[in-house]
Amino acid sequence: MLQFRAIALAVAGSLALAAPAFAGKLSIVIDDFGYRPQTENQVLALPSTISVAVLPNAPHAREMATKAHNLGHEVLIHLPMAPLSKQPLEKDTLRPEMSSEEIERIIREAYGKVPYAVGLNNHMGSAMTSNLFGMQKVMQALERYNLYFLDSVTIGNTQAMRAAQGTGVKVIKRKVFLDDTQNEADIRTQFNRAIALARRNGSAIAIGHPHPTTVRVLQQMVYNLPPDITLVRPSSLLNVPQVDNSTPNYAQPPAQQTAPQQQKPRNPFHGVKYCKPKRPLEPVNASRFFTILSDSISQSALVQYYRLKWQGWDNPGN
Repeated sequence: MLQFRAIALAVAGSLALAAPAFAGKLSIVIDDFGYRPQTENQVLALPSTISVAVLPNAPHAREMATKAHNLGHEVLIHLPMAPLSKQPLEKDTLRPEMSSEEIERIIREAYGKVPYAVGLNNHMGSAMTSNLFGMQKVMQALERYNLYFLDSVTIGNTQAMRAAQGTGVKVIKRKVFLDDTQNEADIRTQFNRAIALARRNGSAIAIGHPHPTTVRVLQQMVYNLPPDITLVRPSSLLNVPQVDNSTPNYAQPPAQQTAPQQQKPRNPFHGVKYCKPKRPLEPVNASRFFTILSDSISQSALVQYYRLKWQGWDNPGN
């Protein structure tokens, strides 16, 4: 019996030395594709397990999505969503107060502009993703196009997972932002943090952007991953259990603002009835006109006053 246990331990030890146990899966997604083809092409030269998220209204959206797909990279739609901060919104930014039809239209058009997309993640979006009713409308649209949702987690109380309940939409969540700063040392620190989270939790998703500093760090680090970490596409993590620490946000979105209609100036005489003379007016010739005018003036109170004063009616000596 002891001899059997010794053999079993020896076999297990040799297997452990022969091949590393992949303790952690790391997924890297590069956002904001479609604006900088030169830098984005450097991202596409990295291992194909690195995925890209394309802004649908970017000038090179279709070109870069197609190229990424042809090189084996997974493609997502990087869709603008309303932030809490007050700033100008990009075209077709999803807002909580939008109707289901409007949200479906925007997602449908984005799906057409980003070919080969299999998922969608939010660009900004703290106001949108924290609104349960708004995100429920998003999930209903994503289900029609068989897209998963990668929550960029731009706010702690995101409602994405709660909103997906009852739909067939899979939700996964970002764990690390690689490049909150453009300092290479900071980006390396964040990359190592993503590795540590993948090792501890079994998987982690890191999001970065096609900045030159980010690309340089990726070129150095993705080829030197620890043996217990493997690089995977986000879609391979769709069945990994996710923890939802959010609290329900049942606040109704504000009513959609519409531009006030310009009103025509009100006609002040609207509804006023004009009195029609019962008999035709008697014509007055010029000489008659001046006679009437003279009589009217001579009978006025002012003229009468000065006439009496001239006659001396107010003189006590008279």
